[in-house]
Amino acid sequence: MGKKGLGITITQHILSQQRQNPEATGAFTTLITELIVAAKVISREVNKAGLVDILGPTGKINVQDERVQKLDIFANQAIIERMQHIGQLWCMGSEEDPDLIEIPPQFPKGEYILFFDPLDGSSNIDVNISIGTIFGVFKKKNSGTTPDLLLDDVLQPGIKQVAAGYFVYGSSTIMVYTTGNNTGVHGFTLFPSVGEFLLSHENIRIPEKGKIYSVNEGNYVHWDKKTRALVDYFKTKDKETGRPYSTRYVGSLVADFHRNLLKGGIFMYPADKKDPKKPTGKLRLMVEANPLAMVVKEAGGYASDGHGPILNIEPTGLHQRTPLYIGSKQDVELAEAYISGKV
Repeated sequence: MGKKGLGITITQHILSQQRQNPEATGAFTTLITELIVAAKVISREVNKAGLVDILGPTGKINVQDERVQKLDIFANQAIIERMQHIGQLWCMGSEEDPDLIEIPPQFPKGEYILFFDPLDGSSNIDVNISIGTIFGVFKKKNSGTTPDLLLDDVLQPGIKQVAAGYFVYGSSTIMVYTTGNNTGVHGFTLFPSVGEFLLSHENIRIPEKGKIYSVNEGNYVHWDKKTRALVDYFKTKDKETGRPYSTRYVGSLVADFHRNLLKGGIFMYPADKKDPKKPTGKLRLMVEANPLAMVVKEAGGYASDGHGPILNIEPTGLHQRTPLYIGSKQDVELAEAYISGKV
């Protein structure tokens, strides 16, 4: 990771990568550019949320059975309204919407599918902890202009993503993204004075092994023995293996992941028995796990459901949930060994 490229805008960076790909048409550049505009709008509202009537719950429950925050609704609508008219999307999928989001008939359609969590960690809004937007981009399986919006054309394993990334709205607003194919993972910081994202973290590489574990230990009593043994391992003192690890957990996936991506470590959200409606875990495969799994893989890390790569999971539902172990490769491989019973 370095800062030698500081001053390069996100648009310049995307265009330079486009020129390196002879098959690029500019459609993807348009898609990402418009998504960045939506993120700037969300960042502005997040920064002034305490000054206007945009904090707190709406009283509604979303498709995930979670209480919806007012800023959630704003972020979701900001992305949909910004993206639906650009002519590059076949459809969208959001954490906040129970069904696929169709492109209105008055707008042209494209080949791309955008999945997003509009405001990850929104329960932390009121206490000023970093929150964010997560996104993943696919191409629909069957090319052409067939009018039917088929779920089969949409649901694909994460390995098929053509781009993924996230925005963090914290002390500064940061965008991290990758287009795969060994193009690297790059971070850009929003400079409010010029209104642009400038390259601040070039070619991010996550350490092979970290010293941080991030998990909600309040769920310890709801975990199985394998999961408890794994967490106990990280907490046990052993000088040779660099233990105990430090605990860092704020309950905002995008914030916890971003810290570990830069510093090394593992984020875990195991399956638990706390909620019978969510036996496989809390996090969503399509809008959270897949995008971050692509990012961490391109940065030299690994993401697993405890039994194999997140990116290889064949999705069966739009709002499918999954356990998630993500971060430094050696730490995640160790976690996988515990959860799969190899240790």
